[in-house]
Amino acid sequence: MGRRGEIQRTTGETDIELVLDLDGEGRRDLELPVPFLRHMLDLFAKHGRFDLTVRAAGDIGVDDHHTVEDIGICLGEAFRRAIGDKRGIRRYGTRYAPMDETLARAVVDVSGRGLLVFRADFPAERVGRFAVELVEEFFRAFAHHAGVTLHLEVLYGRNTHHMVEGMFKAFAGALREAVLQDGPPEVPSTKGVL
Repeated sequence: MGRRGEIQRTTGETDIELVLDLDGEGRRDLELPVPFLRHMLDLFAKHGRFDLTVRAAGDIGVDDHHTVEDIGICLGEAFRRAIGDKRGIRRYGTRYAPMDETLARAVVDVSGRGLLVFRADFPAERVGRFAVELVEEFFRAFAHHAGVTLHLEVLYGRNTHHMVEGMFKAFAGALREAVLQDGPPEVPSTKGVL
């Protein structure tokens, strides 16, 4: 039985169904009205080897903010459900991801404490129609609702698309490493709980 989380969240701004399987093979089934975020979630699932289904509708006539943030919330809540009591996981993960001229780094602690440290100086405000400031909003929503400490940084780069893509790929790899179950069947903490 895989570690799986399912979320249905409906607000006055968005309607989202999301399923995350941490023990998947990288299968993706993504229907959402924000093409750039769909591209990033496709990369996340593939490079993390997570099975991910997203069905989302939102008030994109206003802008993409609510939809992007709420998908981050749902992904975080699904992760929290899927990870369970955290017995046997590595807990920590680190990944560097080069994307052409860009180098990104992600460091993850499945600590039960949601925190984001985000460092990136994007040279452009948009990738296509996507407002790049929403990248930080997405990751903050995920970290808070997943109970994960997440440090994300672009060490260098010039192309905004490459920088964001590098961050998502690094995040996927670091999270994959952190959730691997290859230790004793106990919670990886001297406190006995995470």
